[in-house]
Amino acid sequence: MAAGAKAGGREAQRRATHERLFAAAVAEFERTGAAAADVGAIVRAAGVAHGTFFSHFPTKEHVVAELGQREEVRMAAELDDFLAAPRGLTELFAVVTAMAVSLEERIGTLLFRELLALYFSPSRPELRLWPEHPVVARVIGEVGSARDRGEIDAGADPSNSATVFLLGLYALLLTQENNAARAGALDQFATTVLRGLEPR
Repeated sequence: MAAGAKAGGREAQRRATHERLFAAAVAEFERTGAAAADVGAIVRAAGVAHGTFFSHFPTKEHVVAELGQREEVRMAAELDDFLAAPRGLTELFAVVTAMAVSLEERIGTLLFRELLALYFSPSRPELRLWPEHPVVARVIGEVGSARDRGEIDAGADPSNSATVFLLGLYALLLTQENNAARAGALDQFATTVLRGLEPR
C-alpha cells in the first residue's frame, strides 16, 4: 500500500474516532453537564481507551468549544437561507432569538448554559474558541445594511448595536428560566433595542 494511502486511512480513522468521542461526550454532557461528566463513561460509549479522549480533547471544555463552533456554523447557514429574501431587523432579531432558544431545547438547559458561560469565560482565548463568529458577523452586516437603507439611525454603529443585542439576548437566556415570562422578556428586550436604533 502506498504511503499516501496509509496516511489517508489513518486520518480517516482519526476523524472517525474524533466524531465518536465528540458524539459520546455531547450525549454525556447533555445528561450531566460538562463539569460533572465522567470521561470514563464517554470513552466506554465511544469504544476507545481512556487516553484517547485527551489526545483529541485536552479538556472537557474543548468539547464544549467545538460544539459551540459547530452550532454557530450551522446557525449561520440557517441565517443565510433566511436572509436570501430581504428582511428587516425586527425579523432578524426574532429569528436569531428563536434559533438560540431552539439550541437550548436541543442540547438541554444545563449544557446550553455551560456553552454560553464558556463563550464569555476569561480562559476562552487560551482555548482558541470560535476563531470566527459567523452569526455575529451576519447580525453586524444586517444592522449595517439597515443603517445604509435609512431604516435605523445614521449614527448607529453596526458592531456596537449587534453586540448590545447579542449580549443582552445571551444574558437573558442565561439568567431566566425557559417559560412564558422569559419569552415575553426576550420580545420586550428586542423591541427596546430596536427603539434605541430608530432614526433621530
